[in-house]
Amino acid sequence: EVQLVESGGGVVQPGGSLRLSCVISGFTSDDDAIAWFRQAPEKEREGVSCIRRTDGRTVYRDSVKGRFTISSNNAKNTVYLQMNSLEPEDTAVYYCASATTCSSPRFRSWGQGTQVTVSS
Repeated sequence: EVQLVESGGGVVQPGGSLRLSCVISGFTSDDDAIAWFRQAPEKEREGVSCIRRTDGRTVYRDSVKGRFTISSNNAKNTVYLQMNSLEPEDTAVYYCASATTCSSPRFRSWGQGTQVTVSS
């Protein structure tokens, strides 16, 4: 059974940076895509970025393009989300999840989440 564990969240001022990590264990060929989602209080969960581990293809939501970078270190079974120029609107619990592809309608395995708070 695949397991995902996030870390790296914290409190940062607007304009600051954080790097989130998602360590994956027990993955199979059905877990080629790893995505980051986020959910702010009283808001729906939204996809932030996704990477296909086998070829490195990435996708981003428009609001984070140019600020966030997703990457994968397959040797360490870890996917990162580098977040720069953070804004208060980025405040949320961030989750990583796995699926067969980034366009999968359902991500089958989820981590427990890590809190990111952007505040002055």
